[in-house]
Amino acid sequence: MPGWLKVLLIVIVVVIVLAVGVVAIAGFLIYRNKDAIVAKTKEIATEAKNFGEQTDNRGCVDESISRYKAEPGFTKAISTSIFMRICLDNSRPTPGFCDDVPKQMEFMKAAQWKIEQCRRVDLSRDSNCQNLFSPIQQFCEEGRRSQ
Repeated sequence: MPGWLKVLLIVIVVVIVLAVGVVAIAGFLIYRNKDAIVAKTKEIATEAKNFGEQTDNRGCVDESISRYKAEPGFTKAISTSIFMRICLDNSRPTPGFCDDVPKQMEFMKAAQWKIEQCRRVDLSRDSNCQNLFSPIQQFCEEGRRSQ
C-alpha cells in the first residue's frame, strides 16, 4: 500500500472519530440540559402567544427583530424564530403582509427577499439574519394554502 494512501486513510479515520465525538458531546449536552431547554421553549411560546394576541403581524416581526438585536447570536436566532412564528399565528392580520413574501421553494426570490429584509432592518452583516425571516415565509405560505 502506497504511503499517501496510508496517510489518507489515517486522516479519514481521524475525521470520522472527531465527527462522532462532536455528535456525542452535543447529544450529551442536550440530554443533560433538556429540562432547561424545554422550560425556555415553553416560556418563549407563552410570551409569543401573549404578545401576538395584542398586536398584528407587523408588530410580531418588529418585536422579534428588536429582541434579536438586543442579544444577537445563533441561539438567539433560533429562539427569535420560534417567538416570531408563534406570535404570527396568534396575531391580527396586517393588510398586505404576505403580498411580497416569496414561497420557500422559490429559492432565488426567497434569497433576494431575505437579503433585502436584512438590509431593511440594518442586519445585513449578521450571518444569522436571513434565518430570522423564514417564519414569515412559512406563515404566509400556510395562509395561502388555507385561502
